[in-house]
Amino acid sequence: MQNDTYKTLSAPGEETLFKEKGSKFFGYAYPVASEDEVKALLIDIKKQHPQARHWCYAFQLGTEPNVYYRANDDGEPSNTAGAPIYGQIQSFGVTNVLVISVRYFGGVKLGVGGLIAAYRLSAQMALEASEIIEKTIDVHYTLKFGYVDMNKVMRIIKEKNLEIISQKMEMDCEIVVATRKKNAPMVLEAFESLYTVSVE
Repeated sequence: MQNDTYKTLSAPGEETLFKEKGSKFFGYAYPVASEDEVKALLIDIKKQHPQARHWCYAFQLGTEPNVYYRANDDGEPSNTAGAPIYGQIQSFGVTNVLVISVRYFGGVKLGVGGLIAAYRLSAQMALEASEIIEKTIDVHYTLKFGYVDMNKVMRIIKEKNLEIISQKMEMDCEIVVATRKKNAPMVLEAFESLYTVSVE
């Protein structure tokens, strides 16, 4: 059975702060839907922390099998920042999420192991300070039909408990509905049985 839910954040989490040998790591976690949102949030964080040394982050968008992610060390030694942050996104099992850890250097080098541990903990704290929710992966169908079929279509929408995303009622009607991925084949069948309704 294919999984048709995913976990993400309900809202941006609280700012967290982790200190290690004088360095400060501010952690942030955000729900995101696109790479453009990621870029905008990074610009905001850099404005909030203009004196910081590094703005390291990782994000993941999408659900299996179409997952897209990036991890950025932002000048820290390779794989000491972005990768451990991304590791926390994976271990929390969340997607459509951006986690940023902002570092103020405290004068003492932490070494590779120390950096990995610090960024991992910073990301973990940021995610723990956020509310994680489960959402369904929805499939959208566009239904096109004449007025005569309106009642039949509405009855199926009601029976199958479908969410109406948009509707246009002119000479011909067009309704976009959403259903959970696992119910999609059944919903499709119900509408296809009305041969006067076109489903896309």
